[in-house]
Amino acid sequence: MAEKAFGAIELGGTKTFVMIAKDKTNIYSRKIFPTLSPNQTISDITNFFKDETNSLDLELASIGIGSFGPLDLDPESKTFGYITSTPKEGWQFTNLKGKIEESLQIPAAIDTDVNASALGEFRSLLKQDIDSFVYITIGTGIGGGFIINRELVHGLVHPEFGHIRIPHNKRMDPFPGICPYHRDCFEGLASGPALEERWHMTAEMLPKEHMAWELEADYISLALMNLICTVSPQKIILGGGVMHQLHLFKKIYQKTQRYLNNYIKSKYLDEQIRDLIMPPKLKDNSGIFGALHLAIDTNK
Repeated sequence: MAEKAFGAIELGGTKTFVMIAKDKTNIYSRKIFPTLSPNQTISDITNFFKDETNSLDLELASIGIGSFGPLDLDPESKTFGYITSTPKEGWQFTNLKGKIEESLQIPAAIDTDVNASALGEFRSLLKQDIDSFVYITIGTGIGGGFIINRELVHGLVHPEFGHIRIPHNKRMDPFPGICPYHRDCFEGLASGPALEERWHMTAEMLPKEHMAWELEADYISLALMNLICTVSPQKIILGGGVMHQLHLFKKIYQKTQRYLNNYIKSKYLDEQIRDLIMPPKLKDNSGIFGALHLAIDTNK
């Protein structure tokens, strides 16, 4: 008899991560491939699960999907499980959940990629007394996954933290921003592609002493000030490719404290700010393990 397992998908703007596992410590197979057109990528995803479960004699019980968005997460909607008005060319109104379920004939749970990352990181911190938590990814795009009272936040649609407006001093930084919807929103000014467009170098290529990092830390800290003042999270995780530049954290600590200007009194905004704002514990595996939790939770 085939052993039961779960599928996990982290669908990003540039790459797709897939995994088959029993739980976080029992992983049977995993693979990363480029995110291409919807038809090609969904075919790559479903072929992986079909081929691997056959060769490993496994039976998938369910699949969890963490995907770039925006997504329709309303179960009553006709387009539930669709990628909707995404800036990623060719992916607008793709029936992601439905096509994967139809091909594999098993149920799929879907949420945003950053909500999946938030879930993965939050579950890794369950021994801590935390019930309000935010995961922010700063990479190809910028997004925020929110957990309040230990539950993922959806609401009207789902949070789109990357598209908040932050102060943009156009005299000091004349760069217009790259968001096709809002130009100089947080994502338009501080995402990985914005860094590359502005400075003509990727984040990985920019030297630590480059002025780009002062400006990047400034925009991130302004966003964190808004977040702390509105949501008051007990933990903020900063992940994504840009945050691989760990030297950014020191600048972010200093600038966030300066912008808050001692208005909010908490030891975590003073001597313990490193316990409030942190890099991901799971590093680049936050999203895929969060997707795995979505699959497991669906099957309970």
